[in-house]
Amino acid sequence: MSVSQTTFHDALLDAARPVPEGLSDGQGRPAGRRFAVYRNNVAASLTEALEESFPAIAKLIGPENFRKVAGVFLRRHPPETPMLAQYGAGFAEFLEGFAPLRHLGYLPDVARLEQARRRAYHAADADPADPAMLQTLPPDQLAETCFGLAPATELVPSRWPIHAIWAFNMVEGAPKPQPGPQTVLITRPDFDPELAPVAPGTAAFVATLRAGQPLGAAHEAATVADPDFDLSQALALLLGAKAITSIRTGDPRP
Repeated sequence: MSVSQTTFHDALLDAARPVPEGLSDGQGRPAGRRFAVYRNNVAASLTEALEESFPAIAKLIGPENFRKVAGVFLRRHPPETPMLAQYGAGFAEFLEGFAPLRHLGYLPDVARLEQARRRAYHAADADPADPAMLQTLPPDQLAETCFGLAPATELVPSRWPIHAIWAFNMVEGAPKPQPGPQTVLITRPDFDPELAPVAPGTAAFVATLRAGQPLGAAHEAATVADPDFDLSQALALLLGAKAITSIRTGDPRP
């Protein structure tokens, strides 16, 4: 008697399900005990992978609660790739619809921040552009100049103080979060991603550049979001983080 992949898969991720009928060990005996051990190992590995990817979430709700939440998540969202480092891409959306934690409204956005940080860590390498190139551009071409951004560059907006919440749980000595929205810029100047809250103007500026639009359009979007936007400071932030990988004039399309 053969066991379908669906039956095997469902039983593997749900300890409440019985061992599939017809499943045997290498010697033809029922594989009940061995299957149970294998099932526990798989669940433990997936839970550990989630905890490593979302450490702030684990601290916010506590390790025991996190394991329970992870157990529900892995049954509803089994791995789609054999790479454990990529498991949990839909964790934020899962938290958003998870009724027992709905009173912690900031959790999904903190999870989005941690997922973006993980993407930035695994993003492709890119050499930074030479800042001196800016000095060689004719002033009449600046508005049409486009800036390529490193693949690790991410923006995570939220109506919650997600950077402050994340830092309070992950950075020793970080102050207690204060109410208010935050948008977080993630860059990877060297080996590890760096997270920094940015003002609305800077967020609009970076988002417009990421969309492939030229400097003039990005500056306009930034000043709409924040009339006091400082272009030189925003460029210095991106250059200092090695987030700008190309500086080119002409066709604004990527």
